Amino acid sequence: MSAKNSLRQWLALEQLPGLGSKCMANLLERTDHNLVSLFDMDDARLRDMGLSATQIQSLRHPNTDWIDAALHWQKSEPHHFLLTLDHPDYPDRLRQIARPPLILFAKGDPTVLNLLQIAIVGSRNPSPAGRDTAHNLAKALTERGIVVTSGLALGIDGWAHRGALAAKGRTIAVLGTGLDHIYPRRHVDLADEIITQGGCLLSEFAPPVGALPEHFPRRNRLISGLSVGTLVVEAALRSGSLITARYALEQGREVFAVPGSINNPLAKGCHHLIRQGAILVEKVEDILDEFQEFASESQSIHGPGEEKSAGNCLAKDPLLDSVEFEVTSIDVIAQRSGMPVTQVLAQLLEYELRGLVTAVPGGYVKLGGK
Repeated sequence: MSAKNSLRQWLALEQLPGLGSKCMANLLERTDHNLVSLFDMDDARLRDMGLSATQIQSLRHPNTDWIDAALHWQKSEPHHFLLTLDHPDYPDRLRQIARPPLILFAKGDPTVLNLLQIAIVGSRNPSPAGRDTAHNLAKALTERGIVVTSGLALGIDGWAHRGALAAKGRTIAVLGTGLDHIYPRRHVDLADEIITQGGCLLSEFAPPVGALPEHFPRRNRLISGLSVGTLVVEAALRSGSLITARYALEQGREVFAVPGSINNPLAKGCHHLIRQGAILVEKVEDILDEFQEFASESQSIHGPGEEKSAGNCLAKDPLLDSVEFEVTSIDVIAQRSGMPVTQVLAQLLEYELRGLVTAVPGGYVKLGGK
């Protein structure tokens, strides 16, 4: 059988209605993971395998227009790929989940999919401190040779991808749409940068498929399934990020969470996860310590004694100590530091330029790690 014919068969299998976890597990076991062998069976044998009349009809008469469109998409650009469940570049960790996609549509370099990955997810409307935390942890993980995987969403996802790119590393974006419909649209340039820098865009949906609410939980199970662990940075109690964390637990993967202020509603989801046994994360080493296979890669860019951080130099700075990780007004900062407001404003401007604080409505917020 030619590779082209085999791919057509996989695309036909992708169209099977009602192919849930139990049905697929049964078929994989009974075909010895050779699902295309179903095409060599007669109807009686297929019924014995557990396929319904509707599924057999779909197998015999798939939508060839849909198959032709998928194959055309693959050929249209050199960085377009279709990965079947038996493809050597299909990510091994994803094969282990309860219902792995039969087909993955990939854009970029699919070989990155089998590298060690940590997923970073969180709120679409994070605080400045949350954005900073996601960016810095993603950058630190990337500097240690770990691929950061996320969902290209607004907020924490986007900042995690940017942190990986800032470290000149590769990152994976799993979409809840087809790859011809980057969502949200404002992340089109970010998606292009991910590909340019050697990363990968991934989806189980055909390229023309647009955004639908029910697609994103399915996307979340792939984010956690690709990764050895999932880190949640700011999440409400009812959020997609906690769905991703639940998938990670079901898949036997580690769950990590960044704590926050008890007054921050976006910290409640993380605190809930920590109470349920998630590993509390304050620094990248809290993640790396959980994985022996990362030991050889967990080396900082700067060796011992090199380049002290601005945060270390300012550890005893009374002005910086007067700024909280939550919004702190100018009056409160001046009162705590004992400095005149004019001097406070001038010094805060310098600190903002150095990345130590950020101005927000109502005052300033100290940035993570400072």
